[in-house]
Amino acid sequence: MPDIIINLLEESDAQELFTFEIKNRAFFERVGFPRGDNYYELNNFNTIIKESVEEQEKGLVYMYLIKNHTGMILGRINLLSIVRGSFNKAGLGYRIGEEHQGKGYATRAVKLVLDEAVNKHKLHRLEAGTAPNNIGSQIVLIKNNFQFVGRFNKYIYKNGQWCESIYFERILD
Repeated sequence: MPDIIINLLEESDAQELFTFEIKNRAFFERVGFPRGDNYYELNNFNTIIKESVEEQEKGLVYMYLIKNHTGMILGRINLLSIVRGSFNKAGLGYRIGEEHQGKGYATRAVKLVLDEAVNKHKLHRLEAGTAPNNIGSQIVLIKNNFQFVGRFNKYIYKNGQWCESIYFERILD
């Protein structure tokens, strides 16, 4: 397994994360979801990071940076849309920078965030969706014992059209 760590996002990470996002913008927009030009304006980006850290402190999200042994950002992995009470669940999202694809970082990062979800955040369930053609992401989920739940038609609006999503879940207790 690759030697990586995950760390909760801090405001002090903003500049390095901004550089990572700019560097990978074209790749992320090709394989994921376009974030719009405003996301890539430094002042707006800093505001987004500040707000994300505030949401994290309230337990609404947990945003992690995936780093190698030297501290370089390789990607991000997030627990989003956290619902407590009767559901006690979160959505899982992750992305690895283009030059770090295919090295097992996403698989390892999901394993690490699963441990955080259970032991630190006391979650019961994680849910994750992928594009039907994102086989790599589906393999990452399957390797981490996520179960295929189904396929949603016209589920996510991307690049001017409604797209399908492949849906997975993992029960944590």
